[in-house]
Amino acid sequence: MDRNPSPPPLSREEEEDEKVARGDCVGSTVYSKHWLFGVLSGLIQAVNPEDSKSGPDEEQKVELDEELENDICRIWDMSMDEDVALFLQEFNTPGIFMGVLAKSKCSRLREICVGILGNMACFQEICVSISNDKNLGQVLLHCLYDSDPPTLLEISRLLLTCLSQTEVAHVWVGRIQEYPSIYDSICFIMASSTNVDLLVKIGEVVDKLFDLDEKLMLEWIGKGRAQPGEHPQPDSEEQQVCRLVPCVLEAAKQVRSENLDGLDVYMHILQLLTTVDDGIQAIVECPDTGKDTWNLLFDLVCHEFCQSGDPPIIFHEQKMVLASVFSVMSTLSASRGDQDYLEMEKAFPLIDSLTRVLQMLQRYQKKPENSNGDETEKPDLKGDDLHWNILKDISCEFLSNILQALTKEAVAQGLKEGHLNQQKCSCAVKNLLPSYSPVVADFLKVLHDVDKTLADDLKKSFPSLKDST
Repeated sequence: MDRNPSPPPLSREEEEDEKVARGDCVGSTVYSKHWLFGVLSGLIQAVNPEDSKSGPDEEQKVELDEELENDICRIWDMSMDEDVALFLQEFNTPGIFMGVLAKSKCSRLREICVGILGNMACFQEICVSISNDKNLGQVLLHCLYDSDPPTLLEISRLLLTCLSQTEVAHVWVGRIQEYPSIYDSICFIMASSTNVDLLVKIGEVVDKLFDLDEKLMLEWIGKGRAQPGEHPQPDSEEQQVCRLVPCVLEAAKQVRSENLDGLDVYMHILQLLTTVDDGIQAIVECPDTGKDTWNLLFDLVCHEFCQSGDPPIIFHEQKMVLASVFSVMSTLSASRGDQDYLEMEKAFPLIDSLTRVLQMLQRYQKKPENSNGDETEKPDLKGDDLHWNILKDISCEFLSNILQALTKEAVAQGLKEGHLNQQKCSCAVKNLLPSYSPVVADFLKVLHDVDKTLADDLKKSFPSLKDST
């Protein structure tokens, strides 16, 4: 049988060339060490030109040479490879970039340098090395004061990567606590940026910081209140308004229609704030802030999330953000603030949304005995039991708060206008028992005075309620 002939043996000269070529490769890649050396050397020369005659007051060049930009961008792409990242680390690239960031006013160059460091930090050994370099850490945090959105996006990405590494997260939390002005920069970004990608990433940084360190969260809540003597206002009450919450709300409004994951991040930030008393007060102490928070969440729940007719996959995607939103609203509704968040015209749409969520949970948590139907009709919920249980617990807590606030007059009007019916009441009772039995019993007493037949029907459906009056 004929076969393809073997290639001719390499000559001695070709073997030597191949050995040289292999020796020039970075790790197991085909990237050239010599080429990398050349580009980095060119970068150093561009930032520190030996023949520069510019005086200290002369404006520095802010445009990047096109060829150098293309080469550095190639390194940016290559740095996602671990062999390349380790080689760059050995060549002291972080130190080179620290000098670039300290000296260069070229926004594009700063963006690329931080982006490469962000890729390198994805590998634990390098992340630890970068994080433990105090001088580099200071220079990187200084990038948060930059006015260039792409640079801000890359430094946010790098910070999030480092904060996600358990071994060094505390290093960055400590550094951020040392620089109070970082709070101001982050608030400014959240309040004024229209760059959705940046808002999502900076929100993830804040969310991670608050999740890692409650003390830092409390400090930021406290810094959010203008102190006497700072920005004097004729009305002393205005000096106590927390700046953090309005910034979070503004960012959430920017991302809500374009990025569900980003909205989830900002809703979780609000949820974390409501886990401490100071955070709750930061929301409710100012009537405008409390009202803006409630109205945004109410609009999301009643007009965007878990709408009738939504396919099951949408509900599946919204489960975590729904849990955060309901948690914040439940906390606000139970707070002893001056505002009544559960006025009647808003209570019934919330009951409608909550019962719809609970019905969806009941339906889609059940594993079908026979799956002969369309498999795309129901998402695979296996492994999500914890998330579904969290959503159910929070929904029930919020629903119990609403039912406790309903007066006899409100129930009568709800029944008359069709906001309350047997299906919704039955769903509420079924999910609230037995954890919220006292709440259910009180609600049935009110309902009995308004519609005895409906109350009796509910008692028959749930035997544990037979002694309720």
